Amino acid sequence: MADIQVSAAKSWKRSLLFRLGAIAIGLLPFLLFEVTLWSLGWQSADAITDPYIGFTEIRPLFEVNAEEGEYEIASNRLPLFCEAKFPITKADNEFRIFCIGGSTVQGRPFAPDTSFPKWLQLRLEKLDASKKWTVVNCGGVSYASYRLVPIVKEVLEYKPDLIVLYTGQNEFLEDRTYSQIKKLPRWIGSTHDRLSKVRTYSFLRASLMGGSSRPLDPENVLPADVEARLDFRGGLEQYERDDDWRNNVIDHFEQNLNVMVRAAQAVNVPLILCNPVTNLRDASPFKSQHSASMTDAELSVFESEWQSINGEMEWQQIKSKLEKLVEINPRHAGAHYKLGQVYQQLGQLESAKHHLILAKEEDVCPLRIVEPMYAVIGRVAKSNELPIVDVKAFFEGVAPDGIPGRESMLDHVHPTIFGHQQISELLLLEMIEQGWVDASTGERDCGDVFREHLSALPFLYFELGKDRLAGLKRWAEGKVTRERPIE
Repeated sequence: MADIQVSAAKSWKRSLLFRLGAIAIGLLPFLLFEVTLWSLGWQSADAITDPYIGFTEIRPLFEVNAEEGEYEIASNRLPLFCEAKFPITKADNEFRIFCIGGSTVQGRPFAPDTSFPKWLQLRLEKLDASKKWTVVNCGGVSYASYRLVPIVKEVLEYKPDLIVLYTGQNEFLEDRTYSQIKKLPRWIGSTHDRLSKVRTYSFLRASLMGGSSRPLDPENVLPADVEARLDFRGGLEQYERDDDWRNNVIDHFEQNLNVMVRAAQAVNVPLILCNPVTNLRDASPFKSQHSASMTDAELSVFESEWQSINGEMEWQQIKSKLEKLVEINPRHAGAHYKLGQVYQQLGQLESAKHHLILAKEEDVCPLRIVEPMYAVIGRVAKSNELPIVDVKAFFEGVAPDGIPGRESMLDHVHPTIFGHQQISELLLLEMIEQGWVDASTGERDCGDVFREHLSALPFLYFELGKDRLAGLKRWAEGKVTRERPIE
């Protein structure tokens, strides 16, 4: 009996090994084909093209200055970008970091000399002298994620050691439609998203589709330079509530992050994602609209009660009025903002933050990252095992009452100079944790270096920053006087 059992066990093992071997042999051609595509650097059309939008022209961000032996920001990309340069020939001990994003990365309303990439450069040089640190500021004014994709792909050609991506605030600035995008169930999209990482799948899909990309709607072919709605007179009036468009913008944002991440992973370049911070407490919504479901009677009550609120009332009385108003008009961003401020005055901080976030979410002109996009950043980071520098959480942790405001923010999205210094500290901590920085020998305290750097900046630097801040506020309020060119 025992011999029969032993014989049966051996037979079962042989059968299992035979089946596993057959599966391995069957998969071998696919594995070899995958390795071949990888070694040839083949990328799918999904990784190269954007099915949502196109551009009339994609111009390089950097051009060669042969006389100086450097790459520098191309003259035709100014003034949306500021001057930046780095050597054509990379030194043996050089560590190159490209910081990519919008105007926050650039350091607006000031300039790159007080941006977090600059503070990071100073911190690294002070802390770890074993490397030659090169931190390149690739922050473009009003640049959304879809405009950053070509920049990420370009800088990957310049032998980077790290890419820092800080984006999400500019996704709603430019007018574009998504009418031609066929809506699929999310599980289908997520399955395709995972399989697209396999080159064999992407190659077969591209072959079956004939290698051609779907023609774009002419309305979705954007100019080479940003043309934000608010850059022209009447831009604010163009914003109307459109939940479908908003959701498509968020989906597009997720695709752009995935494309940039995969491009970096394809050449083994580390990438850090940042969670942007916004001013919740001291930045009112830019445009409010009534809830579509309101009756004429409710609109009449709302307008009457809204006009009756004044500064002579007690906080409790104002709270009662505003609670009634958001109940009958739950999508009015301005009502949520005022109620959030009242709750804060009364020390009801959880309710205050809730309504201040709703004010941001219901803003018909969303110039601040919306909450679902934070979920996108987390999802992309998790699925690709990427580190996140949570700027939002840090600023909330140090803000009075846990709600970021004017103590750390200059306007709705741009941190103070000290705020930029704090972002550089968060990035430095992440770099140390990842083992890219040797913090054992250098000086951690950069106070003297920072003060010396600030004192060396001319008085005009700060005055120009104040002027730009005033201009930014007029721009965000839709008060520009520039006329849109007639096509």
